Amino acid sequence: MPPPPATAPAPAPIRLGVPHPYLKTHGSKVARLHLFDWIVLVLLVAIDAGLNLIEPFHRFVGEDMMTSLRYPLKNNTVPIWAVPIYSVVGPIIIFTVIYMKRRNVYDLHHAILGLLFSVLITAVLTDAIKDGVGRPRPNFFWRCFPDGIARYNNITRGVICHGDRSVIKEGHKSFPSGHTSWSFAGLGFLSWYLAGKLKAFDRGGHVAKLCIIVLPLLLAAMVGISRVDDYWHHWQDVFTGGMLGLVVASFCYLQFFPPPAGEQGFWPHAYFEHILHPESENQVQLTATANHHQGPAAVDMRTNSHSLDSMEQGRRARLYMMNTRESWFNFTVLVQDA
Repeated sequence: MPPPPATAPAPAPIRLGVPHPYLKTHGSKVARLHLFDWIVLVLLVAIDAGLNLIEPFHRFVGEDMMTSLRYPLKNNTVPIWAVPIYSVVGPIIIFTVIYMKRRNVYDLHHAILGLLFSVLITAVLTDAIKDGVGRPRPNFFWRCFPDGIARYNNITRGVICHGDRSVIKEGHKSFPSGHTSWSFAGLGFLSWYLAGKLKAFDRGGHVAKLCIIVLPLLLAAMVGISRVDDYWHHWQDVFTGGMLGLVVASFCYLQFFPPPAGEQGFWPHAYFEHILHPESENQVQLTATANHHQGPAAVDMRTNSHSLDSMEQGRRARLYMMNTRESWFNFTVLVQDA
């Protein structure tokens, strides 16, 4: 009988050869690559500060309109200083905790950058609309007439306010709700982020994942409800503010991260680019210099070599993504068991 065929040796394990992007080793490089984005954030802060300084449009308020604007002037259930804490600082703490677990500076940097863009773009849009619309708040009567004595123009029957100027100015900023738009911009971005990290749409039927990603949205909704309960906003102001913040948060998240339902939804786009082309960020300038000093033949040989390297990197990236998905599955199972 012929001898049995020899068994082929097992293939050696593949090592990706891509340095792990720690904050210490890659943080400054990633930040430099997005220096222009950080400059734009500073400009957005300056624009929003200017919008808060200018006087809003003083819409005509007649005597017959005061029936729906006579609600009591109450303190805020959610103070204004608390809004950036739960909508910006809170999500950044969660991003940092995940970074301590996964050690991916691309994820940390892009999550913070996307969150800040979401909140600041929403703030600029909200304050610009507030100044342009000038809708009076439900408690405008007591802002205009703090002593309860109403005064109206004899001809137009429009209000003649004698209250504090800053209080009256704030009374013309009802639409849309800033508390609500900020809340949905920050916490809505956090919900997108958690959906990607937990693989909430992996068709595994784990309702607990959906409950986790809905919690930030529930908190934002409760903030919006408090604005109506405090008589600082009409319900239309809250609804519009919530939609504005959520839409901006969605656009900003998808600018930096793949959709959570996709196979690559757990890391930002830039990280997969780093996996496929780990040397590109450091070698672009060196390659340009070498091409300038070498002949066409050397450039052609290097081009063929780079094509083979790209094929190998693509194979390694696919293997890495398979391992990462398995790792995240094990991580979510541990969270559910806990």
